[in-house]
Amino acid sequence: MTQALPLAFEFSVALRFLREGRFQSLLIIVGVAAGVAVVAYISALVTGLQTNTLNKTLGAQAHIVISPPDERVAPAWPVAPGERHASETQARAQRLRTIANWPAVDAAMSRRAGITAVSPMTSGAALARRGEATRAIALTGVDLARYDRIVNLREKLVAGSLRIGPGEAIVGKTLAEDLGVRVGDRITLSTDSRSDSVRINGLVDLGIKDLNRRVVIVPQRSAQSLLDLTGGATQIDLRVNDVWAAQALAASLARELPCKVESWQDANSQLVTALNAQSISTTLIRSVVMVVVVLGIASVLVVSVVQKQREIGILRAMGAQRAQILRVFLIQGGMVGLLGSVLGTGIAMAMIKVFTTFVRGADGLPLFSIALPPETALQTMAMALAAGLLAAVAPARRAARMDPAQAIRM
Repeated sequence: MTQALPLAFEFSVALRFLREGRFQSLLIIVGVAAGVAVVAYISALVTGLQTNTLNKTLGAQAHIVISPPDERVAPAWPVAPGERHASETQARAQRLRTIANWPAVDAAMSRRAGITAVSPMTSGAALARRGEATRAIALTGVDLARYDRIVNLREKLVAGSLRIGPGEAIVGKTLAEDLGVRVGDRITLSTDSRSDSVRINGLVDLGIKDLNRRVVIVPQRSAQSLLDLTGGATQIDLRVNDVWAAQALAASLARELPCKVESWQDANSQLVTALNAQSISTTLIRSVVMVVVVLGIASVLVVSVVQKQREIGILRAMGAQRAQILRVFLIQGGMVGLLGSVLGTGIAMAMIKVFTTFVRGADGLPLFSIALPPETALQTMAMALAAGLLAAVAPARRAARMDPAQAIRM
């Protein structure tokens, strides 16, 4: 008889046990759903927050920057042992330096696997003047089409058009306000040795107020002329496929090139530390919630084993094998985990909808976009199902070890 029992027997018994303790089963399913909802919602929230932070941070800067190597500071004068000297080193020369043979470096980076965009740049300090108003600026000379692939200027344009030619410029919107100018007006750009009048073709919002107050973008040749760096480039900006692989690629390039190579992680070490702390905290929260879910399911199934001792004894007396009783409670735990995960995923999606609909910034727009990716939902559901099965192991083994005669007498 026992050999002829199909697997459906275990499912039917497990389902019957859940139905008989409906209120108890409902409470634990809701508990599992709450845990799954918390895990899924926090995962989506942190992922959305990190993505938004990275987009804002990397939206105005390159993933990797290649620049001239730092100059070495030589001793001012040899000092004999025991002697003292007022100054033992020379001050570093305060001058703009360019990348040696930068066109070759530019071409090599354009062919490099994993790099999606390359943009040489000639930049330096200058002054912008309009009437009596004068502001210190960061003069940036680029090939606009290539630079747009690095920082996506098209999305940051707030007025005018995205084009620059000789005698034209694009400026930050805050700088335009400080100088009291708008699209079509002219400003004077000056360095220590040269000056030039340019017409403003567009205003951009780079998302960082300090940049908006200083940036002036002109053709690269115009910047080379103003900064007296004929044919030179002060840095080469790179954009890569995987932002998290930028540091490893930068380290590899630093070993190959006679240049200084810095990744966005090097330039934003505090941000990287904060993102790593967020990820670790999220993992800890998910782990604690899953432990609570396991303990909750296990406690309910332990109580169920105690309550169903007579039924278990009768099943064993009728010929049910220990393995079948074991599978009954494993299936019961799996059902609780599965039902709770489905319900919890639905709750998490509703929470995300509420967040994106009602949580707004000062401008009336959502703070940032969050969503529950299908892979995250499936991963969370799989974790809940695994938690249910794991929680059922101990109660199932206890039920399988019961003596039929003794269980019936209880």
